[in-house]
Amino acid sequence: MPEELQPQHTMNAADEIIGRAIGRGLGEQTAMLCRERSTSYRELDAATNRNGHAQRANGVGRGDRILILMDDSPELAAAYLGALRIGAVAVALNVRLAPRDLLYVIQDSACKLLYVDAEFLHLYEQIVGELAAPPQVVVRGGEASAPALTLERFLTDQPETLESVQVDPEEMAFWVYSSGTTGRPKAVVHGHRSVLNSDQMEREYFGVQPGDRVYNTSKLFFAWSLGHSLLGALRCCATVIVAPGWPDPENVLATVDRHRPTILFSTPVMYRNLLREGAANSAGMRGVRHFVSAGEKLPENIAQQWADNFGVPICEGIGASETISLFLSSHPDAHRIGSCGKRVPWAEVRLIDESGEEITTPDTPGVIAIHTDSQLVGYWNLPDTTAKALRSGWYYPGDMFSFDADGFWYHCGRADDMLKISGQWVSPSEIESCAATVPGVGEAIVVAEPNEDGLTRLALFVVPKDEWVNPRKLEEELTTTLRNTLSIYKCPRTIRFLEELPRTATGKVQKYRLREFLRAQA
Repeated sequence: MPEELQPQHTMNAADEIIGRAIGRGLGEQTAMLCRERSTSYRELDAATNRNGHAQRANGVGRGDRILILMDDSPELAAAYLGALRIGAVAVALNVRLAPRDLLYVIQDSACKLLYVDAEFLHLYEQIVGELAAPPQVVVRGGEASAPALTLERFLTDQPETLESVQVDPEEMAFWVYSSGTTGRPKAVVHGHRSVLNSDQMEREYFGVQPGDRVYNTSKLFFAWSLGHSLLGALRCCATVIVAPGWPDPENVLATVDRHRPTILFSTPVMYRNLLREGAANSAGMRGVRHFVSAGEKLPENIAQQWADNFGVPICEGIGASETISLFLSSHPDAHRIGSCGKRVPWAEVRLIDESGEEITTPDTPGVIAIHTDSQLVGYWNLPDTTAKALRSGWYYPGDMFSFDADGFWYHCGRADDMLKISGQWVSPSEIESCAATVPGVGEAIVVAEPNEDGLTRLALFVVPKDEWVNPRKLEEELTTTLRNTLSIYKCPRTIRFLEELPRTATGKVQKYRLREFLRAQA
């Protein structure tokens, strides 16, 4: 284990994230680019300290939660790092929360302080009357009615130096609320130690160093962007690019052409949309050294199109809100289309069969288990869920994987999505990959529902690539391809066409809504 990852008696995550650049004399290095604004490490450190002082002055103590409902910006970063520096708990929220979801999160977290952009203040105003103990509210970019404060007033006269609170590495540092694909979101609790390997992917796989510009198209409240942008890139003393507004392809391409990132992190959905938007013609995209994808399985056709257009691969990986950093990843020199890469050196990964034994035979699906310094401490107020996910120091996310003889890993879907048909395991992703090879198919998703006899039935949902595609002809081509490629028990008997797939805010397909559609059509 590298020396820097050895257990420490006490530490502070803010020192590990932003303190590196300051300690190396890189205070004038650009820490963040946000449209026309450039913020140096020295300026970000000073803003972090002012926020920490202001948080304390408004009743926030060690372990107290601070919610941040703000668009990506240096102000968000300073509020977040300020919370870590004083030993409080930082929680960046989805800016597309519905009022009832915001109410739930405020009550669930029992937060002491809420930062909110003026454009999102109406969400809070709709639910404040239902709060028994409303938090102190700090408003950025607009007026604030008492007892709320404007950000400017909140920070007035606060010092620009602040000594970090030293804590046990296991002590809470930040939470990530899950996207809630099947129910209420749950708070994934991370300790200060979770940041200790946040930069290894960037440094060891992609050579990120001071002067590099790192852009993750996902918003900072997503674990994917939080871990590999705000935490990882800053720990590398690199420059983080953030873009206000929702990341549609036009916004992303404009940001890339303006700031010229050297490393681009994104999601399969965005890579697909960028191809449609003409990313191949972007001079900024041509200057990107490495492309990385996570969030869900990268379709092989998108990976191949990207490689054909840019001459470099998309390095696919997989992580989770519970690990912050990727635990499997392709390397620029070791990648295979269709695979999410190999085990990263800083994580232990193994497969477990139905009897609880470790799988050592290639091409044998099993449930994955992970052990890494960046994994969660637990779930807030959910002891049973924590006990199920964390067992003997290993994190069990409930995903099925297999690995081949060369050590490349393949995501087979959620364990509860893996299907046993005719006594044999079937991977939905295998069927989806096959369907995606048919010309005219834009996206393909497989779900299963029991039929009237209680037997599992497969249904394939397809989004055509173009609106003028003939559904009947496309269905015939799909059926032929599936039957010629797959075992008959793997071929869906039902094919449905949709204009678009239902997705969460993170871009993940909501399979439960597709199952509801099937039940309604039964």
